[in-house]
Amino acid sequence: MSDPDPVGAAVNADASPHAHARRHASDNAAKVAQVAPADTLTPADRYQDLFVAVQTERVFADSKTFVDCVPLQPPEDILAAYRAGNARPDFDLKRFVMRCFRPESTPHSDYVSDPEQPIAAHIDGLWDVLTRHPRQHPTCSSLLPLPNVYVVPGGRFREMYYWDSYFTMIGLAESGRLDLLHAMADNFAYLIDTFGHVPNGNRSYYLSRSQPPVFALMVELFETHGIGPALRYLPRLRAEHAFWMDGAQAMRTGEASRHCVRMPDGSVLNRYWDDRDTPREEMYLEDVTTAARSARPAAEVYRDLRAAAASGWDFSSRWCDAGGDLCSTHTTHIVPVDLNSFLHTLEMQIARLSAACGEQVTGNAYLQLAQARHRAIDRWLWNDAQGVYLDFDLLRDGPRALCAATTSPLYVGIASAAQAARVGEAVRERLLEDGGVATSLMASGEQWDQPNGWAPLQWLAIRGLARYGQADLAGELARRWLATVGSLYQRESKLVEKYVLQATPAGARGGGGGEYPLQDGFGWTNGVTRKLLHQDPGDPCHQARAGTRRGDT
Repeated sequence: MSDPDPVGAAVNADASPHAHARRHASDNAAKVAQVAPADTLTPADRYQDLFVAVQTERVFADSKTFVDCVPLQPPEDILAAYRAGNARPDFDLKRFVMRCFRPESTPHSDYVSDPEQPIAAHIDGLWDVLTRHPRQHPTCSSLLPLPNVYVVPGGRFREMYYWDSYFTMIGLAESGRLDLLHAMADNFAYLIDTFGHVPNGNRSYYLSRSQPPVFALMVELFETHGIGPALRYLPRLRAEHAFWMDGAQAMRTGEASRHCVRMPDGSVLNRYWDDRDTPREEMYLEDVTTAARSARPAAEVYRDLRAAAASGWDFSSRWCDAGGDLCSTHTTHIVPVDLNSFLHTLEMQIARLSAACGEQVTGNAYLQLAQARHRAIDRWLWNDAQGVYLDFDLLRDGPRALCAATTSPLYVGIASAAQAARVGEAVRERLLEDGGVATSLMASGEQWDQPNGWAPLQWLAIRGLARYGQADLAGELARRWLATVGSLYQRESKLVEKYVLQATPAGARGGGGGEYPLQDGFGWTNGVTRKLLHQDPGDPCHQARAGTRRGDT
């Protein structure tokens, strides 16, 4: 028997504007700050045939370079000049581009890492290096202006990313950088106020998609550290929920609409989605090449590649057919464990805050949404035979392979004690590696697969297991991850985006695979590591916190 549809109830409860919530929120609830109107035209839309030529002819080795370039002349003049001259025999595309654009570079910093300092001190010193300022937002570029300073991941990632920032914020709080935490809180509120959702990153070419919806988790962090009253974020939480649930009411059983899927029993769950079905602008040629290898319509492949980017796991066998070939990516046909876990938290947060400001009817409606989602997760994403949470493949009408997302329900607290115990057993028996929790069980050549390990997945697993009393396994994962990070730091005095989890005689090394070289920095590695270094002095992890860099220990 299907659950009653509480989506309509929530919408009806919200039929009047959020008047009561806003009366109890701060005066800044409607707008955080005034900034210049965002120019949302993407590079592909703005430069059209010039864009295609630059990306197709590989003017830059990295496809992201051109979409981040700053025009040195009015864009319409550049396009007109290109169209007037590109047919001439002596036309040199690269020379033309270098005359008309300035590739964006990392802002200058005088920071030099002291190879003798502890990891914690190194991370604390990096926050200012990774901070960007609104005055660094050039006109007519793809960078979307923000009202306040923000922290970027590092390397080629010179903008603020949605789910990266949550893990970065955890470290900022541990470092005592509440100034940056406050600024980023207002930035995310501004993005929701302006666009109705948090884009993948603050670039115009990221506006058509979001990333894992962790704003509700951010609000918990803001509350813990006194970053404004939680009620000021209630309108933003409800706006984000509306973005993710758009189209849900009109769906019939077995149908999907944007981010929503109505399952065969009538329950509603969510998937990753991108509103565009064209090649990703930051990876244009790569996507065109991938689609050319597929028998499916190119637009379908592009949408699925974009949806995988929205997941944050770009790319992984998690979204592909057996073998992990990118042209078989079908992300929009997969119902993910982590996404639905985070949306449950979002619904519970709205229910709690609505009730707190007197909107009991609305609070009850969102509570019903959360309860219905919880039942649907147990029905469709819990696999009792394996004792783990698994994504559900709508095309195959069955579960996907095990991956690290299985710990997400533990992190948000929706697993039963028995489910959590079985997930812990599976982590220990199937996902535990020398350096922490494995991303997946497949070595596909993509970066979100074997042998790479990622800081956010370690954090979700460690805190999720600890939440259910599995302190020994959580502590073991933390020790293994810190030893991995410490080993590379000992040799190279840096933290990186991802790590190979298998030990080598020479120590740990950075991960590989995927579409671009390994990046230094790195926001979420810094954040998770900084938090994990703050352990009880009796914990072996304390050695790293105390400052030694014996990477193998």
